[in-house]
Amino acid sequence: MGELTIYNTLGRKEERFSPLSAPRVGMYVCGVTVYDYCHIGHARSALFFDMLYRFLKHLGYQVTYVRNFTDVDDKIIARANSEGRDYQEVAQEFIQAFYEDMDSLGILRPEVEPRATEHIPQMIELVSGLVNKGVAYVVNGDVYYDVTRFEEYGKLSGRTVEEMKAGARIEVDQEKRNPWDFTLWKASKPGEPACDSPWGPGRPGWHIECSAMSMQYIGPTLDIHGGGLDLIFPHHENEIAQSEAYTGRQFCRFWIHNGFVSVNNEKMSKSLGNFLLIRDMVKSYHPEVLRFFLLGSHYRTPIDFSEGSLKEAHEAITRLYRTQETRFELGDTPSKPSTEGENLTAILKEKSREFDEAMLNDLNSALAMAKVFEAAREVNRYLKLSGDSGSQKAWAMQSWDALVDKCQRIFGILNETPSIWFTKGEELPLPVEEIEALIAKRNQARKEKNWAEADSIRDSLKAKGILLEDKPGGKTTWRLA
Repeated sequence: MGELTIYNTLGRKEERFSPLSAPRVGMYVCGVTVYDYCHIGHARSALFFDMLYRFLKHLGYQVTYVRNFTDVDDKIIARANSEGRDYQEVAQEFIQAFYEDMDSLGILRPEVEPRATEHIPQMIELVSGLVNKGVAYVVNGDVYYDVTRFEEYGKLSGRTVEEMKAGARIEVDQEKRNPWDFTLWKASKPGEPACDSPWGPGRPGWHIECSAMSMQYIGPTLDIHGGGLDLIFPHHENEIAQSEAYTGRQFCRFWIHNGFVSVNNEKMSKSLGNFLLIRDMVKSYHPEVLRFFLLGSHYRTPIDFSEGSLKEAHEAITRLYRTQETRFELGDTPSKPSTEGENLTAILKEKSREFDEAMLNDLNSALAMAKVFEAAREVNRYLKLSGDSGSQKAWAMQSWDALVDKCQRIFGILNETPSIWFTKGEELPLPVEEIEALIAKRNQARKEKNWAEADSIRDSLKAKGILLEDKPGGKTTWRLA
């Protein structure tokens, strides 16, 4: 397989991916502030970095994936106060909700998921170091980072201090030396949670959290740091400034940012009533449809959500399941291939190579998926027109199986059996697990030539509206009548 290239926001160009200590990769992705339920914008970012995580492992890298929780913040405190609850209770509620949402989408959990409140000592140490170096200063219990002391400030976002002086929208604070300086430590106000520090009771600023936690679990230099485009400035810019001033080393080698999600060509917001929560969407759409939709565009491009786009995504992935359904019917007993089968295998291997090429070229999942559909068309044509026996077709389909395996491991789709996919959303007369158990029991009866019991199971399922179909190779499938 070739080399992976990734668009690096730092430098604004595609670069060959080269981790600091191959085959190990340290990847840190900014997580959520846990004060509310996750929406489709969160889903896009989480799904993209899930795909990247899966693909890096597919390439043989040993990935340490870290994604944090910001569990103390003004928004969390405000919600807790409005509901008469402790802020930790609110944070825990929405951490649990986060897991429910991400698990429902089949998103793999990172190796490490640190919480800000569990790393206060590391943050205090980092802030103290910046104060001692003279790049941060203390005013009335608050600690600010002096942006003018970091010559490379703006190298990620392209903004400069001079441009900010000329009119960037920065909150005015009379305590700051410069209006663009940012908070490292925030003195507590009455009624707010607080931790002891050298500067008095308070809590960390938002930016310092990620620097402290990423260095704790990966080291002073990350291979990959990611998040949505909205994090480039000021969050990631400030992370670079404080981290590199503290360590004197490059903070991150590759900065990766995903594009935004709009809804019917409008920015998603609660005021417009188009704020789409993950937990609501999975009630209406199969999680694989959402994965397919959100990974079906290049990660750096904007995505517009609409009912029509989700319908198209469902129809598209269903076409792949139709191919899978035919493949399942062939069974798993291949025999000597025909020339037709060998030709199909050669085509499918080429599509698989093109799949890899697309993913290696800045993680172009849209093009990679297109290659899967091209492969499916070739498979369907062969299965329809070929005079090969079922076992010969089963041999030829092994290369299709390999491509499906990539979709499962990298994109997290095509994991359902076709019979289950085509009955999702319909009211089943029996749970799927019970249907499959009865089929297994019937197959055992047939193996023992207990035809009476086998027929009885088949007839009882038929009476409930479930039809069994015995396929070549001993495979039995089912469908609703």
